[in-house]
Amino acid sequence: MNCLAPLDWDRLLAYWLGELDPDAAAQVEEHYLGCGVCSGRLEQLTTLAHAVRALTQRSGVSAIINEDFVRRLSTSGRKVREYRVPLNGSVNCTVTPEDDFVVAHLEASLDKVTRLDMLTLDSGGETARRQEDIPFNAGSKAVVLVSNIDELRALPAVTLRLRLLAVDTSGERTLGEYCFNHTPYKM
Repeated sequence: MNCLAPLDWDRLLAYWLGELDPDAAAQVEEHYLGCGVCSGRLEQLTTLAHAVRALTQRSGVSAIINEDFVRRLSTSGRKVREYRVPLNGSVNCTVTPEDDFVVAHLEASLDKVTRLDMLTLDSGGETARRQEDIPFNAGSKAVVLVSNIDELRALPAVTLRLRLLAVDTSGERTLGEYCFNHTPYKM
């Protein structure tokens, strides 16, 4: 069975997230309730969303996210510990048993950046890990990182450092360095 006017993924996602106005949502519902193809696509989207949500709720990922996602986590009732790290600055940080997510806002000027890489530095200042072409919003004033909370909870007292690099055809330049002075939670 084919669909003559399939709903695109963006529209299905907006419907699933509740972002459509009532009339548009009613049109999507009317269509997918009568269309096996689009109903199946919505089911795929829902299955994927539930899997991503389960993984995220277990905090099994570290990822670059956006401010809107942080707001959604907070308004959904999750305990989000946030740290705002100034450009070339540092922050004292920890994670408690009550925290569901730990988010770092790395302040940076991103308006003329075309590609952004993030380095994790070892204690000697050498690159331990490089993440290439990370997502970012050029109009934003920060890169937002959610960290794997289980990894953070397992850390001893340690200083962690990140570096953001703008990369283009002329090479790369440091946008900023960020220092996290982590202290384990003590009961």
